[in-house]
Amino acid sequence: MLVLWCPDWPVVAAAAVGGISATQPAAVFSANRVVASNAVARRGGVRRGMRRREAQSNCPELSVFNADDGRDARLFEAVARAVEAFVVGVEVVRPGLVAVPVAGAAGYFGGEHALVERLVDEVSAAAGVESQAGVAEGLFAATLAARRGAFVEPGCVAEFLAPLPVTELDQPGSDRAELVDLVRRLGLKTLGAFAALSERDVANRFGAAGVLAHRLARGRSERPPLRRRPPPELTLTEEFDPVVERVDVAAFLAKGLATRFCAGLAGHGLACTRLGIYAVTEEGEHLGRVWRCAEPLTPAGVADRVRWQFEGWLRAAPGQRPTSGVVRLRLEPEELVEGRSLQLDLWQNGGSDEADERAARAFVRVQGLLGPEGVVTPMLDGARDPAGRVRLVAWGDPRERTTPPDATWPGRLPAPSPATVLDRPVPAQVFDADGRPVGITGRDQVTTVPHRLSIAGGPRRDIVAWAGPWPTAADRRRPGPPRARVQLVLAAEGDEPPEAVLAYCAGTENPLWTVEGVYD
Repeated sequence: MLVLWCPDWPVVAAAAVGGISATQPAAVFSANRVVASNAVARRGGVRRGMRRREAQSNCPELSVFNADDGRDARLFEAVARAVEAFVVGVEVVRPGLVAVPVAGAAGYFGGEHALVERLVDEVSAAAGVESQAGVAEGLFAATLAARRGAFVEPGCVAEFLAPLPVTELDQPGSDRAELVDLVRRLGLKTLGAFAALSERDVANRFGAAGVLAHRLARGRSERPPLRRRPPPELTLTEEFDPVVERVDVAAFLAKGLATRFCAGLAGHGLACTRLGIYAVTEEGEHLGRVWRCAEPLTPAGVADRVRWQFEGWLRAAPGQRPTSGVVRLRLEPEELVEGRSLQLDLWQNGGSDEADERAARAFVRVQGLLGPEGVVTPMLDGARDPAGRVRLVAWGDPRERTTPPDATWPGRLPAPSPATVLDRPVPAQVFDADGRPVGITGRDQVTTVPHRLSIAGGPRRDIVAWAGPWPTAADRRRPGPPRARVQLVLAAEGDEPPEAVLAYCAGTENPLWTVEGVYD
């Protein structure tokens, strides 16, 4: 397989839209962190994962852009079209990376090196961007070869991969950050060291995700080949009336189509890893593109690729976009894997796959009525206080941490965290043994020992134990009275066990107390 790679593509696309010169440092940010930067910015000290303020401090002249998948896909269509002019069977892995079968085209152009030279020149002339290519067996190895401009001889993939760092397993979209971090902490620094483990040991320690990564490290394909022709009924065709001429309309329609498409595959025990997106316009123009994914596509993944492709078609440069709107769309599974590729692990299967699918379809319908933020799921992230750790993620969006896992968070409340964090803190009062209000001093200490607690004006309950206070670093920088959190254990009432709460206090004289959370 031949992979052609456009380095730093999100930055290249953003700079082209923003009219920024390639010699000017630039970076693309998501959730206030660097996700991509160009070589000029990296020489200025900008690194992936760095916060925006730190990046601009290291490189004051840095141009800042927001991440935009649609923009990246729209501009990459010109690159894919340039490659398609020479090679049949172009597959877009993601904006910035395209894969093609190399055997037939290499023979026609006089060898792999001659083919790569023609493709790189054509991409530079037609799209005005730099690129480099690599050839190897399998998509993973070919991607790494493209980043190094290497041509790996057949049968030598394992030797090529062995000295490379194990962090190469964490390719964009692979979601292997935690796995790679665990492997590195176990002392396995290279792909060769990881590949030297037995597959049984990997399966026992890392599960199915580890087995897949282990196959890649050994130079094997992502999955065993599936020699099975997709049944014709798995192809989904949709007619549009009125015609689709706007990307936002296509994105809305894609959600329902993607759910139906994946449901049809699941009904046959299959999942799709190569998706063909084909369209016919009102004037009879035929459009098509194949998207490849290392992991089986979910409904959200299918919808994203349909939206990206419509970005490339409908917002292309004049002369390259279709002359009329799309009247027919066809989603075709170009490559399938068995349903077991999507099944839950034996010891983690706690529910019905059919029920999960029905729930997912219901969530998508609700999002269609209320918008993407109408259905959210919670996840824990990094923060100093319990409420800040809970982040709501729109259904279908990747559940990824926005903060590095090794962040220390000075002033963070120690474990355990409250089992329940209140949306709105409840006002409270804390008294000492003589009935006087308890506050926080300027040296982050309680003014006297807490003895009783009253919540929302209710009866005063005895405090049998307490811990703290814990001032947060953010509160120290804020003007005003001292602030801190205190853990309080309340005496049991009747047959009920003792109750523990997390309280927040501001002030020394006339302190203001609130209850923020409850412990189990």
